[in-house]
Amino acid sequence: MISLEVIAVVITLAAVYLTTRQVIWCWPLGMVSVMLYALVFFEARLYADMALQGLYFGLAGYGWWAWLHGAEDHGELAVATTSPRAWAVLIVLAALGGVFLGQVLNRLTNASLPFMDSLLTSFSIAAQWMQTRKLLESWLLWLAVDVLYVGMFLYKDLYPTAGLYGVFLILATIGFVQWKRSMGVPGREAGVAA
Repeated sequence: MISLEVIAVVITLAAVYLTTRQVIWCWPLGMVSVMLYALVFFEARLYADMALQGLYFGLAGYGWWAWLHGAEDHGELAVATTSPRAWAVLIVLAALGGVFLGQVLNRLTNASLPFMDSLLTSFSIAAQWMQTRKLLESWLLWLAVDVLYVGMFLYKDLYPTAGLYGVFLILATIGFVQWKRSMGVPGREAGVAA
């Protein structure tokens, strides 16, 4: 019998691949994958990552809408770059959020790796939000986060998920290249996000 984790891996890979290609169906497929991963992470006692799946679900709904209607003219979003100010705000908020969540999980739960789990969760939220706005550098943040996730999942004996995050490293590279190329396509001119 195929495990829930393996099914989640396959669906998540499909969703991320579609994201690299800017195919709108990445969002509903992503919603299915995060529901499955919420169960996987609950069983592994990675509570911050479990809760993250709920946020991902909401962000997937927002991303679905934003990609279709989030441009200034209420049309489709084009890939844009992230301003230095936005980068600074995202990094500070993610770091503070991760430390706070780590403290909460460390004191109130039996969470495994509460600080690493929380920091990765917090920076993942930032990367996912950036992706809903089609910010090119979201892929760079995903690369950094995914490297650390591979180590955490290997430590927790979640080998299929560690493999998934290894593949995410490749997909994030592809996504960055594909999105950057799309910035030069007529009709898909990028701006600078505030």
